[in-house]
Amino acid sequence: MAKEKRSKSDPLSGMPAWAQKLAQKYYTRTVSTFLLYGAVRDLQPLSSQGDAPAFGPLKTFLADELFGGRDHVLFYDRSSGIRAAVSETQTDFQRVLQSYDTLFGTDYAKVMPRDPGRALQVLENYMRMRLSDGKSLALIIDFAETLTPAGDLSHLSAEDRFVLATLIKWASDPQFLSGDLSIVLIVENLAEISPRISRNPYVANIEIALPGEEERHDFIKGKLDGKRLQAISDVPAAPLAKMTAGLSRINLDRLLTEAMEAGVRITPDVLKEKKKEIIQAECHGLLEFIEPQHTLDAVSGHAKAKVMLRQASAALKQGKIEVMPMGYLLSGPVGTGKTFMVTCFAGDIGVPCVKFLNFRSQWQGVTEANLEKIFNLLKALWPVAVMIDEADAFLGNRDSSGDSGTSSRVFASIASFMGDTAYRGKIIWFLLTCRPDLLPIDLKRQGRAEEHLALFYPQTDADRDELFKAMQKKTKVSVEVPSFSALSKGHPYSGADIEAVLVRAKFRAVAEGREQATADDVTAVLKDFMPPTYPLEIELQNLVAVQECTSKALLPDNFAQMEREQITRRIQELKLLLAER
Repeated sequence: MAKEKRSKSDPLSGMPAWAQKLAQKYYTRTVSTFLLYGAVRDLQPLSSQGDAPAFGPLKTFLADELFGGRDHVLFYDRSSGIRAAVSETQTDFQRVLQSYDTLFGTDYAKVMPRDPGRALQVLENYMRMRLSDGKSLALIIDFAETLTPAGDLSHLSAEDRFVLATLIKWASDPQFLSGDLSIVLIVENLAEISPRISRNPYVANIEIALPGEEERHDFIKGKLDGKRLQAISDVPAAPLAKMTAGLSRINLDRLLTEAMEAGVRITPDVLKEKKKEIIQAECHGLLEFIEPQHTLDAVSGHAKAKVMLRQASAALKQGKIEVMPMGYLLSGPVGTGKTFMVTCFAGDIGVPCVKFLNFRSQWQGVTEANLEKIFNLLKALWPVAVMIDEADAFLGNRDSSGDSGTSSRVFASIASFMGDTAYRGKIIWFLLTCRPDLLPIDLKRQGRAEEHLALFYPQTDADRDELFKAMQKKTKVSVEVPSFSALSKGHPYSGADIEAVLVRAKFRAVAEGREQATADDVTAVLKDFMPPTYPLEIELQNLVAVQECTSKALLPDNFAQMEREQITRRIQELKLLLAER
């Protein structure tokens, strides 16, 4: 939301949406413990003294803006220990500590405890005393996942169990609920903290999202006025805010500061590379950015599938996101160009395309945290195309076992996120597989991967000749042949096979000291070329693609004329034959 000056009549005006949500929940007096997660390390808007907006860390925002009217604000984390927001509170806290030392025989006033076991006891004593005096307080606990990590209760240390029990007790404590007290736990990923906290009915989970386009625009204008921005950027403020979707304010600050200090102008190409570099670093290798180099015009064959995708592209460009499918399932035998088709579609609509990498980890809780980080980024990046290759093996299913339920929880999270209609036309899913029959029904149903497109090897001589020309462009091997289909004698080569033939032809020419391959090279390679043949596997992959396809118009005539029962029966026969090998 836009940054505005705070109004005396409405102290929440101009505050971020998450802060307003926290305040509204606080005013209900039903919860006193809040769990903030998401972009908790990003800058937040502060009250400006002049015309230029000000920004600061989350803890500064909480202490000065949200809880600025409280009598006492305290901070705690395992590294820094207990600290007060202002010196008056620090003095008051020390005075209470001395009384505590006298009563319990400790010396905390000299060396304030940092370990949670003792620090939380001291904090609880202080909060109860000051609430009894009618004071208002706020306690901000950072890196809360280090206090109550996710995991089975039996695997936690004695101290971790004590901390968990203490925080659960605080959340439902009648004195804390009725008093003017707010306890704020800060964690980057909700999955990293104990679910006994995150799912507690007395704890309010509030997500801090990455800044939206308007918020990024406000930050850019606050950082640089129009003239200073023109001096370092070819991209004006409004388009710059639009093109930096997925970046935090800290990322934006770094981008603009580097441009000012290094003297490198921000062009669309530079911005694209910087954005890719920043987001991939933020994701720690969880996502790969694929820069589309082509549009659907570069795709050979698959004419009817291209028509469907072009219609979707036109709807997106017109802003008609409500008619878009939630996702696509692309199936077909290996080498039919499923990945290339998706990247070309992304190039056609001009949106970034990301590919899921391995987000799984052997450590408990890390997999779910990685997935949460990916989801948060996708929500900020939209519009974005998300490609999951080998989806049947990559995504798993609800029945996965042997890993304490992690795989089934991951599958459920992905299925739930894919089915969220709030992201229709904003996050477009592409599940790619040559065995769609192995993909769980949960992901293939309407409301998730709704459109099922089937791609097949070239069916006619004209299709094979067209594919050969497309592969020449891709490999940059220019060779004049009268007809590839005639040279190959109608063999059903895949695109990958044709690419291999062209590369070998070029290799043959180079080995003989020539720069250009010739038709004779292609002929010689075809005579020698013996691509791996898996006839039963390919037949199975063809038939399951036919079975999954949701549009009869996409099927070649020979498959379109097959009866459904015939296809099902032959698939079962092929699976039995392959199982016997």
